[in-house]
Amino acid sequence: MSVPIPVNPHVVAASISPSSASIHDHFSTVRRQSITEIRQPKILHPLENEGLRLLILENISMDAVASFRGQGYHVDHYSKAMSEDELVQKIASYHAIGIRSKTKITERVLKAASKLLVIGCFCIGTNQVDLAAAARTGIPVFNSPFSNSRSVAELVMSELVALSRQLFERAYELRTGIWNKQSKGCWEVRGKTLGIVGYGHIGAQLSVLAEAFAMRVLFYDVINIMPLGSARQVDSLATLLAESDFVTLHVPELPETINMISKQQLAQMKKGSYLINNARGRVVDIPALIDALRSNHLAGAAIDVFPSEPGSNGAPFDDQLNPWANVLRALPNVILTPHIGGSTEEAQKMIGAEVAQALLRYLGYGSTIGAVNFPEVDLRAISAEQGGLIRICHVHKNQPGVLKQVNEALSPYNVEKQYSDSKGEVAYVMADIADVSFKELPQLKDRISSTDANIITRFLT
Repeated sequence: MSVPIPVNPHVVAASISPSSASIHDHFSTVRRQSITEIRQPKILHPLENEGLRLLILENISMDAVASFRGQGYHVDHYSKAMSEDELVQKIASYHAIGIRSKTKITERVLKAASKLLVIGCFCIGTNQVDLAAAARTGIPVFNSPFSNSRSVAELVMSELVALSRQLFERAYELRTGIWNKQSKGCWEVRGKTLGIVGYGHIGAQLSVLAEAFAMRVLFYDVINIMPLGSARQVDSLATLLAESDFVTLHVPELPETINMISKQQLAQMKKGSYLINNARGRVVDIPALIDALRSNHLAGAAIDVFPSEPGSNGAPFDDQLNPWANVLRALPNVILTPHIGGSTEEAQKMIGAEVAQALLRYLGYGSTIGAVNFPEVDLRAISAEQGGLIRICHVHKNQPGVLKQVNEALSPYNVEKQYSDSKGEVAYVMADIADVSFKELPQLKDRISSTDANIITRFLT
């Protein structure tokens, strides 16, 4: 039977509404108490207690560098990319590397990377890394596929307006002392049709922005996608090219997308239309584009990415890099930018935070969630209160019998939790074990890592 709770009516009657300050103080106190009650994850370290060294290139966000140093890692930070030969000479002493789009991680580099555990691509793409070779070596690769989507979409919108108003030509003429006010060949974007090739995160955001400019939006993608707003998916690339006043590309570099816009596709575009490529350099056949611009079939183009790009700021962009560079640079109403689609403070900060956290989770906890070339495996973090647990991270060839061997090795101990998955030729198992003394760990590690399937085995404690 419930017991009534005595209430003093005078106290109730005398109560007043709390002020906003007192409400804020109350919830701040509750929030602080809640945070302290959350089980904090334990920071894990390699069993060998070897200081982890990170090589960070291409002027990656200093916030990311600070995150690594905050975990006690040694970080060498460089503003420029490194060549393959430079990497081969340097990479042997590093456990992790962070790059952007200019540094190439080839199979030759990976063979020289005897200590390398993880690669972070602080950008959208990962085609600068030999993903298959990295996986075979036991190295997961992480990227940030969505963090700069807004930056790229806004750049495209600025290029739409600049091309349609011949903005770059007029601005250049005035800088050289020529006053050339004219309206011929200059258009509003309102009411025009934008064709988006690739309706992923960038394409979808761009779709919304374009409709805010009162543009009609079509898109083509290899899969059926629910459109945003009034955008409409078309059944073929040819249909999109024929109906669009502006065509913008947002696809990855794959065998099927290399030169996907070439002589035939350019001929299918409307006369007087515009092409924008902020995707990947080899998606467009540049010599064919030059012909289409010279013949006035296209009214203009904007290009932010190129098949070959300089390795550092200040390096020349000329015919030694791409045999058509000087001709392209001389064409009117062509906007050329140095791969700046994601180069905003906001995007770089978000990319730095996302990829840095992915690297820290893998180095410290073994998690491969978000890896582009690797089985995605994760276990809940070991809390600070769980003092005697050892985490085993075992990357191995995807072949029969491996888990049996691992579990036989672990059979004398209590396995608190375990999870495994495979992707292609590589498999990955994580396990937390208890009731094991530190004296036994070297022998246990040797037993697991000495199998013919072993690629990399780490013990974190």
